[in-house]
Amino acid sequence: MFDITSTRFPLRAMTAAAALALAAGAVQAQKGETVKLAYIDALSGLMGPVGQNQVKTFQFLAEKFNKSNPAGVKFEIVTFDNKLSPAETLNLLKAATDQGIRYVMQGNGSSVALALSDAVGKYNERNPGKEVVYLNYSAVDPDLTNSKCSYWHFRFDADTSMKMEALTTFMKDQPDVKKVFLLNQNYAHGHQVAKYAKEMLARKRPDIQVVGEDLHPLAQVRDFAPYVAKIKASGADTVITGNWGSDLALLVKAANEAGYNGKFYTYYTGVTGTPTALGQGGAGRVYQVAYSHYNLGGETQKLANEFKAKFNDDMYTLSADHILLMLSQAMANAKSTDPVKVAKALEGLTVKSFNGDVTMRKSDHQLQQALYISVWQKADAKYPYSPENTGMTLAPVKQFESYVSSTPTSCQMKRPG
Repeated sequence: MFDITSTRFPLRAMTAAAALALAAGAVQAQKGETVKLAYIDALSGLMGPVGQNQVKTFQFLAEKFNKSNPAGVKFEIVTFDNKLSPAETLNLLKAATDQGIRYVMQGNGSSVALALSDAVGKYNERNPGKEVVYLNYSAVDPDLTNSKCSYWHFRFDADTSMKMEALTTFMKDQPDVKKVFLLNQNYAHGHQVAKYAKEMLARKRPDIQVVGEDLHPLAQVRDFAPYVAKIKASGADTVITGNWGSDLALLVKAANEAGYNGKFYTYYTGVTGTPTALGQGGAGRVYQVAYSHYNLGGETQKLANEFKAKFNDDMYTLSADHILLMLSQAMANAKSTDPVKVAKALEGLTVKSFNGDVTMRKSDHQLQQALYISVWQKADAKYPYSPENTGMTLAPVKQFESYVSSTPTSCQMKRPG
């Protein structure tokens, strides 16, 4: 099942050069090494269920990759609970480096990501020979690969602007979208969602009115009824939100209870708790933009089904797959697990994955990848996967190749040496 020649399993993405080298009996300098990856994210609190799901995803996929990967290494996931706090994250970075861990992963919360990226850069300046690489699987603030880009930071999700580029390209062809309300979390990511939504809608559909805009505290609101009342009062037929975790689950729950029948264009409908909050409601009215969806087919689907059978949970953070795939390929190409050599090998690396060819853009370390628009509907024979056993699914309605969703970068990369 996990032969690298299979048509869908990610490990088929070994480059031709690497495959030839291995076939010729080249020695894998790093074979058998254990590579520790620090997972630093919220494992408690309102967003804890998301983190717990993602830890299981990383551990599950690491187990698969440990059986076979281009570098022959073994991945070990070491978990740290940052409670969604930037300050706590910096303490945990020190704890991880004190343990000799040289690869750190984080994704939930761009405010955390910005602090972590800055801290990793400063740590590396102070500790030559002990450099750390930051692998970002979900924090999507564009600043991370623009004005605040760092050589040591690599993003495996698509950033806010890329997702909004795809989302608004889809929305411009939806004549029923006339009045939009922007509701977002009051931190970096939420601000960026609102900013890019206004800019891109004005460019692509100037007739669309933004009839309301609001921000709310991150991971603190338990009752979204007042926000839904504002949405209804505005006359909005559509809501654009970058909310995730409990902040999206509780929002759609409140909208259902209030009888709001408008459409939601989201980034994170598939994430823990939101499918259950939607339930049978929202069919045909809730859309998601993402680099994957629940019905990809092939070996990826088999892995998702195996994950569900094992954990009674859904595997939605497939950037974890990209991290393990590209990291092992970069280690094979570098013939080393040294972060300095691996970072250099990651730059410009292209592999084949579950969503086609993906490339780690050298200029800013932003992964270039295809994006999908999917819609909440009843699961059926064509799209059978049902998240959280709701009887519903996210069915793909549009795919945008990476060149469509790609956005320019202003990054002035400062490289070591």
